[in-house]
Amino acid sequence: MLSKLKLNVAAVSAVAALAMTSGHALAQKKYDTGATDTEIKIGNIMPYSGPASAYGVIGKMEEAYFKMINEQGGINGRKITFITYDDGYSPPKAVEQARKLVESDEVLLVFGPLGTPSNSAIQKYLNAKKVPQLFVATGATKFGEPKEFPWTMGWQPAYQSESRVYAKHLLATKPDAKIAVMYQNDDFGKDMLKGLKDGLGAKASQIIAEDSYEVSEPTIDSHIIKLKATGADVFVSFTTPKFAAQAIKKVAELQWKPMYIQSNVGASVGSVLKPAGFENAQGILTALYAKDGADSQWDNDDGMKKFYAFLAKYAPDMNKTDGSVVYGYGQAQTLVQVLKQAGDNLTRENIMKQAASLKDFTPDTLLPGVKINTSATDFYPIDQLQIARFKGEKYEQIGPVITGGMGGS
Repeated sequence: MLSKLKLNVAAVSAVAALAMTSGHALAQKKYDTGATDTEIKIGNIMPYSGPASAYGVIGKMEEAYFKMINEQGGINGRKITFITYDDGYSPPKAVEQARKLVESDEVLLVFGPLGTPSNSAIQKYLNAKKVPQLFVATGATKFGEPKEFPWTMGWQPAYQSESRVYAKHLLATKPDAKIAVMYQNDDFGKDMLKGLKDGLGAKASQIIAEDSYEVSEPTIDSHIIKLKATGADVFVSFTTPKFAAQAIKKVAELQWKPMYIQSNVGASVGSVLKPAGFENAQGILTALYAKDGADSQWDNDDGMKKFYAFLAKYAPDMNKTDGSVVYGYGQAQTLVQVLKQAGDNLTRENIMKQAASLKDFTPDTLLPGVKINTSATDFYPIDQLQIARFKGEKYEQIGPVITGGMGGS
């Protein structure tokens, strides 16, 4: 009887141990608001209307990407519910939409909200609520400062990082440049200008003219006329798509022939250079970190084959030559990687921990040699770019991949 009792006790212990082992994964499931066994709610804010509406395709691309993920079974068995709102590129409207996403829709995180002004307006609110403001669609430096804002992280190269790359190129190729800069009068434009000056160092005095414009201005023609009159032989355009296209047209119309540098956010072949006229855009320089969807050199690239197949099935109306289309895909792919790494621990804290634990992650659409790396002290996922020159109907890369130097700062 005693031996049978001992056997039973041993059996019960074994069953208990087995239950603990097999139930370990179940016990580890952790959820915050917006996550369940079957769903992950993601919020997003985009300028589907207003002066930056050209970027609205990013939100539509992300929606299509998550639809594909859901059709493939979701992430660890959970489907993504993507809730995206229009803020018209208006900071007060962005605040209203952020509150709605957090307090009414109860999302787990806010992903890829676009624009420096809008993200500036919602940053303190989301950090106070401890809701991830993850992979913001802006390169402003303040979105990569984990000590001050631990719930906010960028995605694309920081603007200062990008403009330091332009400075390195100018110092190497045009050491006696006379530089005129036009910039958007907000954190984006000011960050770009600061990075350029920092990168030029002792030669920052070569910037002989600076002129800013407001996004509310219907045209920037008068600014271009003023800058041409300075006699500058380098024109640096830190502009968003609508104004970038206007500048390219006006520079050509004035028959001004400077070395022309265009910031990445306004350098899309499809949404900027084509409307401005390819004949007007020849020789324009920019810095790239992603592949060009219109460039035949990527036709046999494994990553871009996946991208083209995705477009054909899930976003057939999207223009592969639009840089924002490529952007939305890469950004969404990075979020999916973070959610996969998070496993069954879908707390907001773990989402940020995983976002800060990306190691050599390479979305299908990034240039060879450009990799995403983050850490607890490095909230700038992409810090590498390559100078490219527009020729014919596409960009040609020049020289090596350059590190801008923002990572870990």
